[in-house]
Amino acid sequence: MGSFYRHRVWWGAAALFLTVAFTLTVCFFALAGTTAEANRLTVVLDAGHGGVDGGVVGTKTGTRESDINLALSFLLKERFEEAGFSVVLTRRTEAGLYGTTAPGYKKRDMQRRAEIIRSANPALVLSVHQNFFSLPSRRGAQVFFKESSKSSLTLACNIQTALNNMPECVKRSDPLRGDYYILNCSDAPSVIVECGFLSNPEDEALLLDGEYRKKLADAVVAGALGFLSSSANLEDFG
Repeated sequence: MGSFYRHRVWWGAAALFLTVAFTLTVCFFALAGTTAEANRLTVVLDAGHGGVDGGVVGTKTGTRESDINLALSFLLKERFEEAGFSVVLTRRTEAGLYGTTAPGYKKRDMQRRAEIIRSANPALVLSVHQNFFSLPSRRGAQVFFKESSKSSLTLACNIQTALNNMPECVKRSDPLRGDYYILNCSDAPSVIVECGFLSNPEDEALLLDGEYRKKLADAVVAGALGFLSSSANLEDFG
């Protein structure tokens, strides 16, 4: 009986030790995961327009800009998350952010986007849009950056270069300054990516093609990662 009792005590102590060790291990990895999550850089993706504000419309198909913006934002989200970033979307559905369509809905929509951007404390902000011009021959992607912001200019140049290098690009463009509300919502580098002209039949066809949209998302993310990978920018936002 004494020997049996001693073995029971020994196995009981061993089981207790293993339970405690397992618990501590789980807690350690949970804490490590939480720490890693906290250290991830955040990217805000803003799908322009939404709800009653559909933006511009494709001349051939009548496709709403807001729908293309949202589809591209989800592709960008997937790629940034694969690269290890935390992603915040200002708009996740077809609806706008204005609450009701009472007068002033556009202002409320933009204010809500600004609140989301500021609360995210992002490393950068990308606002996704589609362009339109009176001359249907005008086409191609173009990036607008926040005025008086060197980091926004650098980000815009990186993304514009990646877009210009796409095989589908027929005319290389330069990034342009833009004093737009969405670019002034935080101190983070901020750009608007006008992915193409819905007033141009060729651009419209490309923007409605799922495979092309994937290439477009790849190019935008490649440009953004090129910006973030520089040691100077990592010091600023890491």
